[in-house]
Amino acid sequence: MDDQNKNLILATALSFIVILVWFVLFPPPEPTPADPNAVISAEGDAVLPSVSAGDDADAGVNTAAAQAEEPTQDAPRIAIETGRLKGSISLLGGRIDQLALKDYRVSLDDDAPIVDLLSPVGEKSPYYALYGWAPGAGLAFEQVPGPNTIWSAQSSGNLSVDAPVTLTWDNGNGLQFTRTISVDENFMFSVAQSVENTGAGTVSLAPYGILARHGEPQNLKNFFILHEGVVAMSDGELTEIDYSDMPDFDVNPNEGARAEVTQVAEQGWVGFTDQYWMTTLIPAPGAFKSTAKYDDRRDIYQTEAVLPTQRLAPGATASATTQLFAGAKEWATIRDYETAGVEGFIDSIDWGWFFFLTKPIFAVLHYLNAMIGNMGWAIIGLTFLIKLILFPLAYKSNVSMAKMKALQPQMEKIKESAGDDKQKLQQDMMAMYKKEKVNPASGCLPILVQIPIFFSLYKVIFVTLELRHAPWIGWIKDLSAPDPSSILNLFGLLSFVPPEPGSILAIFSLGILPILLGISMWMQQKLNPAPTDPTQAMIFAWMPWVFMFMLGTFASGLVVYWIANNTITFTQQYLIMRSQGVKPDVFGNIKAGFKRKPKEE
Repeated sequence: MDDQNKNLILATALSFIVILVWFVLFPPPEPTPADPNAVISAEGDAVLPSVSAGDDADAGVNTAAAQAEEPTQDAPRIAIETGRLKGSISLLGGRIDQLALKDYRVSLDDDAPIVDLLSPVGEKSPYYALYGWAPGAGLAFEQVPGPNTIWSAQSSGNLSVDAPVTLTWDNGNGLQFTRTISVDENFMFSVAQSVENTGAGTVSLAPYGILARHGEPQNLKNFFILHEGVVAMSDGELTEIDYSDMPDFDVNPNEGARAEVTQVAEQGWVGFTDQYWMTTLIPAPGAFKSTAKYDDRRDIYQTEAVLPTQRLAPGATASATTQLFAGAKEWATIRDYETAGVEGFIDSIDWGWFFFLTKPIFAVLHYLNAMIGNMGWAIIGLTFLIKLILFPLAYKSNVSMAKMKALQPQMEKIKESAGDDKQKLQQDMMAMYKKEKVNPASGCLPILVQIPIFFSLYKVIFVTLELRHAPWIGWIKDLSAPDPSSILNLFGLLSFVPPEPGSILAIFSLGILPILLGISMWMQQKLNPAPTDPTQAMIFAWMPWVFMFMLGTFASGLVVYWIANNTITFTQQYLIMRSQGVKPDVFGNIKAGFKRKPKEE
């Protein structure tokens, strides 16, 4: 076997093995079914933070379970209505517990409902934000607003971009609480809390924010390439905790549940992230306690941001303002919030291990999409730019391969003269490579470099919202989903409905894009004659079609990238080989591939 074919087989095999290991040995696990015999507690709310009666302003925060009833459906509510959000705030606890995203639908169907992000206790999969004050010295739980406190609204209007709402509550013992909630034009709420002490004694209390989620998300992906669960930034350090890891927390006696506590010194945030949506508590710069918590008794996942305890003398007022992000993980929107002061907020998007590639790849993809107006063409433009950047490496590699092709006669002579002496053969080959300034391994480099780029682009397409439901041309309505066409019904010409994704037969339901991918790989092979060795020839013959089936269920955007990459690579190799005096006989190699080989006698 000549070194050119050896390099190509090696590089292709490496790509095949990496993809095979990734998607065969580590498939996305099936979601864990809910236990139908699980006991549902009547105490339906989150575990609330509290301050021990003996603590002062610099003391730590303990926790205790709130004795709370489930909210009733007829609890007073204030509507949330902006250009991008729709929902309501319950005056029972002042919870932000109903929120839907107007710009996003659950599917491509015209009548598909918009995406629900938050939902109240009493409905399926409760998910909500709570704010309040944890009682300290001189206070009991009943003297601070809790999850069942009925607040009073100071106006009858809705919460909108230009119209904040103010809630008040008097504990009847000298403390008057006020909460003002505002929202911007995107997904950021601001919650300003204050308390005035009109009584005769000094009290201590700590402002807090809670995000509570009852059970795991219904649409949990459970795919190792994607992080779903707690995401937190603490003084520049990013922490990610999967939902599946939270039940393994050690029981923290100070928190009343399984919990991990981080003391933030200067700046940070904490919340929950899904594939495309996120809720995040963002305290103002300064110290606070960031907690990830799991209550296994009630199956509640929870994050907390508890600010330092404040001592409140008679006649004094204490206040605290925090932000709540609740919405879609749009790259540009989150980047703007980071620019406005939310440290490291862009890292709430799961960029993965290859973040040094995924971040710039998506940034370029975003700008190309903004210029072109179509994400599919932007992917092709990105492919062209990547190939342009890698062109010096590709040029050097292809020139070396062309020289190797030209050296075939000399290599055959060396093999004949060396006979069975492998050591002499290797020494003579290395001497020839050194004399002709040829690197036999250089043919592998371009394909090896493509592997992390391929994985990075896969990560970008899988986790970034901008690819979700992004159309390209004709039948490709969602670049984050596999090609919906199928060869089984002649790409829509027959009324036969192809197998559903995930079924065993779906692997044979090849769409147009996977077939074009196989053809593009096959054409790239035909730049060189098939190996003379039958085993090598069989590997070469099957490789494009194996990849075609393997990548057939990948996101369309990734297949578009691979097709564009193969097409550009074919063109580059053809032109470079011609410039080095090698004339690829593409059509001759194709014809030779269809000729029947004579049987050996």
